[in-house]
Amino acid sequence: MAHCYSEILLVVWFSFASCYLTLVESIDAGGNTRMDEKNTTLVRPVPWFVKTQDGGSNIISHYAMWHTVPGKNFGLRAEISIWDSPNQTESQESGASLQIYCQDGGHYNMIEAGFHVSPSLYHNRDVHFFTYWTKDTKSAGCYNLECPGYVPTTRAALVPGQVITPPSSYGVQDRYVRLSLNKDPNSGDWVVYRHDLETPSFLGYFPIGLCPNMPVIEALTGFVNYFNNTQGPPMGSGHFPDFEDSENKIAYFKHIKKYNSGGHPYDPILFEMKYLVDRPDCYKLSYPVPALSRGFIFSYGGPSGCIG
Repeated sequence: MAHCYSEILLVVWFSFASCYLTLVESIDAGGNTRMDEKNTTLVRPVPWFVKTQDGGSNIISHYAMWHTVPGKNFGLRAEISIWDSPNQTESQESGASLQIYCQDGGHYNMIEAGFHVSPSLYHNRDVHFFTYWTKDTKSAGCYNLECPGYVPTTRAALVPGQVITPPSSYGVQDRYVRLSLNKDPNSGDWVVYRHDLETPSFLGYFPIGLCPNMPVIEALTGFVNYFNNTQGPPMGSGHFPDFEDSENKIAYFKHIKKYNSGGHPYDPILFEMKYLVDRPDCYKLSYPVPALSRGFIFSYGGPSGCIG
């Protein structure tokens, strides 16, 4: 692990940009849960940050993320912009998520909640709320409710696999959902909330056994996954995060908060966050900045066509 983490430091890069912000709307949870136990899913490998291809699965993964160093970290909250990908193929996945990596013996487990487009999983190109976990980042994991793991609440405002409508409209309107994934100070479970409704809505939890120990690494991540004989899909909106001519065009995480051991959110300390884009020729990432009433925000993304 020490060797892998030293590789992270080699890819840290900071780009400062003025931040142009526009009013956005929180989306409503719409559509139906569409699950098919017999589908063929593009199960993505979960890299140890610098890992970009699983040689056994023939799947390529690329990431644009800000993450913490290993330590006593207790969770994240952010507004995640919602973008569809209408031309995405069965061999591609794209999305954005909150990720928690926690040490478990000689490896790290991972739990995750976010939004993605995955035609192989749902047989459509809609944006879906999803959860994912793996007990070993080198092994295949489990999406949504396909196996025991994530536990949804009764009448949750978002259920894994649920369609999110409407998505953002390029150049017209941003749409977002505010999610949190943090360690409950009483049970030790990792709880998921939605915060952009009238009152915070408890969606469910990952049992403590899936992520039992410290140190923990937290990450806010845009990602794409695809078979290595195809081209990569767009990440985010497909627009590079240049903040110029960016009104209603960029994918972002904003109002970013971290959690303390008591379950209370606070503003992140930026020098504790590390930058990672494994393919900067294909996808890019901006530096997190405090922006007026929008809190800490960064953008990410890039167009389709990445090869390898």
